[in-house]
Amino acid sequence: MRHAAAILLLGLLALSACTKELEAPADRGVCWHMASLPGGKVRFNKVAENRTSVEQCAVALEAMRLRFLGLGGGNEDIVGAYQGQYLFLGRQGVFFSQSLNGNRYLLLVPTGDGRLAKPGAIQQQ
Repeated sequence: MRHAAAILLLGLLALSACTKELEAPADRGVCWHMASLPGGKVRFNKVAENRTSVEQCAVALEAMRLRFLGLGGGNEDIVGAYQGQYLFLGRQGVFFSQSLNGNRYLLLVPTGDGRLAKPGAIQQQ
């Protein structure tokens, strides 16, 4: 019985390793918003082109997020993508990751006056 359970566990682990993770669009200079669709599917909508940095993409996504909130939207958090990286935007700031479910790293923080800045760039008095 133990042998069968061990084989089943190994089979499940191998199957999960074969599952392909959703990749962010890698188009150069293009900023994307990831929209959730019924059935667990997603669609990437183009937000901006000719962005030369991930920070510029984050600002475009943040402007979109704030516009939606201003129109009565209730979704505080959104997910975007830039050149193969995921961006996670919310009240706490902007985080990025190489994968949708991977570790997230802080990119930009809100300054209190509606802008975004790199962590540590604003001196508190």
